[in-house]
Amino acid sequence: MERLVEVEQISFEEDKSEVNLRPSSWDDYIGQEKIKKNLKVFIEASKKREEALDHILFYGPPGLGKTTLSYLISNEMNSNIKITAGPMIEKSGDLAAILTNLEEGDILFIDEIHRLSPAVEEILYPAMEDYRLDIIIGSGPAAQTVKIDLPRFTLIGATTRAGMLSNPLRERFGMHFRMQFYDNEELAKIIQKASVKLNKICADDAALEISRRSRGTPRVALRLLRRVRDFAEVENEETIIKQRCNYALDELGVNDSGFDEMDINLLELLVSNKGKPMGLSTIAAALSEDEGTIEDAIEPYLLANGFIERTARGRVASVKTYEMFRLSYPETEKVQKESLF
Repeated sequence: MERLVEVEQISFEEDKSEVNLRPSSWDDYIGQEKIKKNLKVFIEASKKREEALDHILFYGPPGLGKTTLSYLISNEMNSNIKITAGPMIEKSGDLAAILTNLEEGDILFIDEIHRLSPAVEEILYPAMEDYRLDIIIGSGPAAQTVKIDLPRFTLIGATTRAGMLSNPLRERFGMHFRMQFYDNEELAKIIQKASVKLNKICADDAALEISRRSRGTPRVALRLLRRVRDFAEVENEETIIKQRCNYALDELGVNDSGFDEMDINLLELLVSNKGKPMGLSTIAAALSEDEGTIEDAIEPYLLANGFIERTARGRVASVKTYEMFRLSYPETEKVQKESLF
């Protein structure tokens, strides 16, 4: 089932519209202030030394602006950016072809970099450290290693699962940045800026309402904005007002907390277990969902906002979840928690 609040996969058409709504300068980029502040310093220092920027790793839940930041870095460094993804680089030869086509100061952005195969990673190590490509030609006793010098480039890696990165690869990045969820005010500003690009004015209270239901994620906020705009268009409304916004989001099945049917199903499943932890595989089987989808697409926002807790024995619903469903917190879980101290 397609989710409006899904942030892992986006269609080509959706991606094109997202690119059109992306900020083109630091001043237009809202949120991630600490990361932005540090990047400005590192970029300015690199430009003064006339050197390529050090390699950068962005990690965190999907939809928080990792790709957008990479485009802004490219603009600030006045360099070309080449985009690819870990699953697309199947063989070491694929990566070699990409690297040998880079020019001095270029930026190579690899999304979902944790999905690179070990053989491809081995090619990447000398490229990142020494700007050198080691290619083995032939096999057996006749095999020869050919060394090819590469231009100084910047690798920007993005991942939603930093824990799956191998230590050797992680250590070769000079800068590590964790992307944080956005607050409602930041998202409301993003929504209003985007609505202008969509030729539709969004009232302040309507923008705040969309932001409240966007799971702290700009990609979700922009997707909801486009759907709310459609409802306003049908009613011939020049401005997106809160009343239309509430109606549209309710019709789309996105509640006040930004939860859709899948989120509610997960929380209801944990609540029905009456405080006892549930393993990921059990949850996946009960919801008929893939474990990766639950871990990467559903859980991060619920964990970050305290609706579920992850323990050594599995997942449990938090007090906040029981309060949302207007249920009393199970006594058994209280006793278990008290016994740990």
